[in-house]
Amino acid sequence: MIHSDQPTPQQIGYQLPPLGGNPGSDARATTPGSFAKRPVIAPGRAGAATFSSPDTPGMPAVSDRTAWDFMPPDWRRNESVADHECAQAWTPPEGFTPITQLEHARLGTTTAQMKRVAEREGHLSPEQVRDEVAAGRMVIPANTVHLGHQLDPMAIGRAGRTKVNANMGASPVSSGTDEEVEKLRWAEHWGADTVMDLSTGGALDECREAIIRSSHVPIGTVPIYSMIIGRRLEDLSHDDILQSLRHQAAQGVDYFTIHAGVLREHLPLVKDRLIGIVSRGGSLLAKWMIHHGRQNPMYELWEDICDVMRQYDVTFSIGDGLRPGGLADASDRAQFAELVALGKLTERAWRKGVQVMIEGPGHVPFDQIEYNMKLERRLCHGAPFYVLGPLVTDIFPGYDHITSCIGATAAAYHGAAMLCYVTPKEHLGLPKKDDVKQGCIAYRIAAYAADIALGIPRSRDRDDELTRARAALNWEKHFALSFDPDTARAYHDEDLDVDTDFCAMCGHDWCSVRISKEIQEFASGKDPRYGWEAPQRSDALTEEQQRILEQRGVLPPDQIHRLASKTKKAMAKAGSDEEGKLACHSDYVDPEKAKQLQSEKLVQLNTAPAHNLPSQDSVV
Repeated sequence: MIHSDQPTPQQIGYQLPPLGGNPGSDARATTPGSFAKRPVIAPGRAGAATFSSPDTPGMPAVSDRTAWDFMPPDWRRNESVADHECAQAWTPPEGFTPITQLEHARLGTTTAQMKRVAEREGHLSPEQVRDEVAAGRMVIPANTVHLGHQLDPMAIGRAGRTKVNANMGASPVSSGTDEEVEKLRWAEHWGADTVMDLSTGGALDECREAIIRSSHVPIGTVPIYSMIIGRRLEDLSHDDILQSLRHQAAQGVDYFTIHAGVLREHLPLVKDRLIGIVSRGGSLLAKWMIHHGRQNPMYELWEDICDVMRQYDVTFSIGDGLRPGGLADASDRAQFAELVALGKLTERAWRKGVQVMIEGPGHVPFDQIEYNMKLERRLCHGAPFYVLGPLVTDIFPGYDHITSCIGATAAAYHGAAMLCYVTPKEHLGLPKKDDVKQGCIAYRIAAYAADIALGIPRSRDRDDELTRARAALNWEKHFALSFDPDTARAYHDEDLDVDTDFCAMCGHDWCSVRISKEIQEFASGKDPRYGWEAPQRSDALTEEQQRILEQRGVLPPDQIHRLASKTKKAMAKAGSDEEGKLACHSDYVDPEKAKQLQSEKLVQLNTAPAHNLPSQDSVV
C-alpha cells in the first residue's frame, strides 16, 4: 500500500532554491520546475533578466543600459515622458524612414517579421519581440533582399529559445557550389537556425548567391574572406572594403562578421599566447595593421560600414578576432580587451540604427564559461551573444562536436543566445554532409538542454510526451517523438526488431519500465493516449536506417539485408498463432520456441541469457 502522508522536504532536511519558469505545460509532472531565475520580459527595462541563470558570487552585474541609451544624435528626446525606454519618448528627424528592425521597434512599430518571430517562438507576443529588439537584446537578421526570396524570419536573443548556427563553405581544396547548397538543405533539415557561408575558394559569388536564394534561414558571411580574393592582403584599401560589403549586402546576406575590435594596441597582448590568433579574420587584420603601421581599417570605417548595413538591414555579428584557440589562452587580457572594444562598437552601431550581436570565445575551461557570458552581458549591454562552443578540453580531435557542446550547454544556460556548431571535422578539415548532421544534432542537444534549464515555457513538452511513450513501451510513438527517428529505430532493430514490452538492453525479466507499468498503484505507462494493442514486428528498415547500420559496422551485410527485406506477414506465418501477435513475444510462447524463432528470424544477439524468457503462466 502506498501512503499519501509522506514527509515534506523541510521535514527530511532539504529546501529547494527559488524557482524560475516551468519548461513543461503539463501540471501532472512531479518536477518542481526550473531552478533558473524568474524571467523579466518588460519594455526597455535596463537590467531586465529575460531568461537567465542565477549568478554565482563574483559574476559581473547586468548592464544598467540598453540600446535606448544610444540613440541617433538627431532624434529628439521628449522630456515630458518620464521613461526614455519607449517609443513615446523619442521623435526622429522630419522625413525619417525606418529601414532596420531596430528603427521600426524604436518607433513602436510591430513589423511582419516580429509577428512571425512571435509565432515561431510560441511564448512571446509580437509586442514583446518588438520591445526586446528596441532594447538591443534581440536581433532579427532579415536582409530586405533575402526577404524577397524564401527567408523565414527568426530572432536571436535570450528572451527567445536558444538558436544554432551551422558553418559551411567551399575551400580552395574542397567542395563547390552544388555540394554547399546540399549541405545547406541538410543543415536546415537537422535543425540549424542560421547558416554561415565561410567559403574561401571556388566560385564565391556564385556559391553565396545560390545559398541565399535556396535558404529559409538567415545567411551570414565573413566578408574579409572574399575581399582578399585576387589581391594581396597588404593591398586591401578602404574602398575595397566598402565595395565588397555593398555587394554582399545587395546579394541578401543577413549578417556580417566584422572583426573591428582587434586593435593595434591589442597585438602585444597576444605575442606570448600558445597559439596566437586563431580567427582567420583576426589574423588577416593583424597582419594588415603590422604591415601598414595603422589602426584596424574596420574600426576606422565603422560608421561607413554601419551606413552600408543599415541600407539593407544587415545585422552585425561583431567578430571576436582575439578569441582563445586553446584552454591555456582563455580569459586572457587580449580576449577581454577586445570585448571592451566590442561593447563600444555596439554603442556606435546602435546610434546608427543597426542591429548587433556579439561573437564569443571558442576554447574556455568549463569553470570560466559563466564569467565569460556575464562579462559580455555587462560590457555589451545585453546584446545577444553568439559563441563557438566553447570547447572545454583540447585533446579530442575528431570528437570536438562533443567537447564543445558540453561547453555550449553551459554557455546558453549562462546567457549565450546562439551557439555556433562544431563538427567532428573541427581542426581537421572541411565538414562533409554527415559531419554537418553530427554537429547540428550535438548543438540541438545543447540548445534544448539550456532552454529546459532556463524554464522557457513549453520547451520540455516534447520530452514529456516521449517519456509517456517510453513508459507505455509504445515504440512507434517513442521513435516518432525522437529528434532522429531513423537512428533510434535502426539502433533498436539492430538488437531486437520486435516492438514488444521490453528492449534488448534489459530483457523481459529485468525491464524496470515494464515492471513499473504493471504495478497497479503507479500511473506509469497507463496514459490511454499511448496504449497499444499487441507486440508487433517492426517495418522493414528504410534506406537511411540501412545506411546507419552499415556505418556502425556491427552487423554483417546479410543481417542488415534481412532487416531491410522483412515483412510483418512473413514473420506472423513463421510462428504466430494469429495475425499481429508475434511468437517471439514472451507472453504467448514458451521460452524454447521464442529462442528458436529469435535465432532463425531475428538478429542474433550476444545476450542469450536475457532471452530465456518465462512463459505466460509464470509472468507475475
